[in-house]
Amino acid sequence: MASFGHIAIGMAAGRLHTPRGAPLRTLAPAMAGYALLASLPDADIAGYFLGVPYTSDFGHRGAFHSLSFGVLSAGAFAGLARLLLRQPLRRTLPLALVASLSHPLLDTMTDGGHGIALLWPLSEARVFAPIRPIPVAPLSPLAWMSSWGAKVVAGELVLFGPVLLFALWPRSIRPWLRSRSRSRSRSRPRPRPRPRSRARAPASSAK
Repeated sequence: MASFGHIAIGMAAGRLHTPRGAPLRTLAPAMAGYALLASLPDADIAGYFLGVPYTSDFGHRGAFHSLSFGVLSAGAFAGLARLLLRQPLRRTLPLALVASLSHPLLDTMTDGGHGIALLWPLSEARVFAPIRPIPVAPLSPLAWMSSWGAKVVAGELVLFGPVLLFALWPRSIRPWLRSRSRSRSRSRPRPRPRPRSRARAPASSAK
């Protein structure tokens, strides 16, 4: 599966993580972090180009796509967010699990390639879901320029476009404009008050 759907789900999780009306400087890092977490299982593509056999335990769609790896990566993500950013586990961990576990589960719904080693290390079996409506993505970057790549992009935009729209749709533009105007007012230097000129009393004329 191409990364568009995984990124969209991660961005939506980051959107749900941030409170309503949060400024962009808070929303953007959360969406980026969850999007990276949702895309993390595809790090095994590097092994594919380094000569790791596709069907090995650490090949593409192998151990990195297992449910156990998803749980561990979500726990590490939530733990780092708690340690470094003081984010509560009860808020971060459920969304992290959704982002990480959605990747292998969605990949079982693709219409090609090898199956997913969901139960690794308990089982090395590669499995697919009964329903497979998602077009499988090419691994070669050049293949993305072909009709195959165009079909994958179009299919994922149809399937995950609403998720991406939810992630990017502004909840309310007023808090964003309010925070922007406050930051601008703070950054502007205050004008110095001008010294008042004392009025001279008119000189009295001698008679």
